[in-house]
Amino acid sequence: MKWTITKQQEGMLVRNYLHSVRAFSRSMVKVVKFEGAILLNDDPVSVKAKLAEGDVLELHFPPEERGPHLHPVDRPIVILYEDEDVLVLNKPAGLATIPSIHHLEDTLSNRIIAYYNKENISYTVHIVTRLDVDTSGIVLIAKHRLAHSILSSTQEKGQIRRTYKAIVSGRIADSNGTIAAPIGRNYDSLIERQVTPDGREAITHYQVEVETPDYTLLDVRLETGRTHQIRVHFSYLGHPLLGDHLYGGERSLIDRQALHCTSLVFPHPMSGEEIVVNAEMPEDMVRLITHEKS
Repeated sequence: MKWTITKQQEGMLVRNYLHSVRAFSRSMVKVVKFEGAILLNDDPVSVKAKLAEGDVLELHFPPEERGPHLHPVDRPIVILYEDEDVLVLNKPAGLATIPSIHHLEDTLSNRIIAYYNKENISYTVHIVTRLDVDTSGIVLIAKHRLAHSILSSTQEKGQIRRTYKAIVSGRIADSNGTIAAPIGRNYDSLIERQVTPDGREAITHYQVEVETPDYTLLDVRLETGRTHQIRVHFSYLGHPLLGDHLYGGERSLIDRQALHCTSLVFPHPMSGEEIVVNAEMPEDMVRLITHEKS
């Protein structure tokens, strides 16, 4: 990475420039300091070097190592947006985002590794926004550790916005609303979450889009990002997602939870430009709505 110092940045120390101007975390500065290289006008310097207008600051990052469970699986990925720093994909339902004890081979991450190998991209996979196995839709991936560090900080500040389509059982009384109910672990289950007074703050906003006698299509926006948040909140309201076996959803119409991440808005980690990505609802969810309308 290479930047030319402006008059406004003159007099800053390298470390302060990286923190305040380039949004480097402390750990990221340490990576460059101890494992990479910092050059100022082609000469090696420390993070305490002072910058002057017109200086060229150049950083060299160490090679990235891929985890032991990441290996190429040559199966298709659907790319919605890509540049040298980020990759945005449309994940199908039934595909795990990352390898786990239950999903070691065909995962989205392993498909990305195969794609990286084909395109001679030397990075590993940095997932920024993760989806459950049976949730479909948009996933944001940082291509390198710097983009990941910046996007992780962006996410913590609530500046990455995701919108979902969800089909829930029954008819919801209000056409729009907010669910504010803390979510924590259900200690009787390894994976299940529940609304509990000692849980973490969880806020979900929703808008009714299509209503039928038996179920409702919702536009859902998360203000927080707790595990299973949408699924837990609507089950708590008495309107579980169709197909959601974990939280009481009816499974006769669809064999997975009817949940799809349809929109992603985020500031680009390098330029700050607002990036907007959309993904249409998949066929299994569309069929539920069109069948009811016809």
